[in-house]
Amino acid sequence: MTARITTSASYLTLFATLSVALVAGCTRTSAEASEPTLDDVKAATAKYQDVNAALADGYIADPSGMCVTAAMEGRPAEAGAMGIHYVRPDLLGLEMVPGARVDGTSTYTDFRQPAVLLYEPEADGSLQLVGVENLVFQKAWEEAGRTEPPTFQGASFNHMVDDPSTEIDEAHNFQPHYDLHVWIYRENPNGTFTPFNPAVTCEHQASAVQAAAQ
Repeated sequence: MTARITTSASYLTLFATLSVALVAGCTRTSAEASEPTLDDVKAATAKYQDVNAALADGYIADPSGMCVTAAMEGRPAEAGAMGIHYVRPDLLGLEMVPGARVDGTSTYTDFRQPAVLLYEPEADGSLQLVGVENLVFQKAWEEAGRTEPPTFQGASFNHMVDDPSTEIDEAHNFQPHYDLHVWIYRENPNGTFTPFNPAVTCEHQASAVQAAAQ
């Protein structure tokens, strides 16, 4: 501090300022402490390694049954895949209007009960849990008074919006939204929060579809 303090009032002002800063710091620390760790998320979602447990808790498979790859999004194939998405419509506050992009009202971001589970289809037709995801719609987020993207463990959610000048749909037929993938069941060499995982493959999607039909 370069300013000289010459009066008792100045000391009081300084003390009050420091007190406010300490309280704010404690508040931030408490908020950060309430955010789950990656280990917390893994422990809370471990039961969903059995897809039947996910179904029992209200998760449903993406109606398209599509296993999403980076190549589908116009990205290099070596970036890998996301897998098949299983979603909780209630946690997303989904609003489905025929012929319109998928929209939602929720601002839910708790990874202890993620809104989306990511599964890799296996050769035997089974599904292996590889990661989790949360998604909030931009309009709902901003209407709730948020001006910055949500974050988790210091990582900002990705902003997803379709670019009409390209052939691909960067927003996956969703309205503009923020999302974050967390690879806690399949290590991602490109980073825990990178959207696509090169260690995940969709090569056995046909086997999973066939098994689901039986």
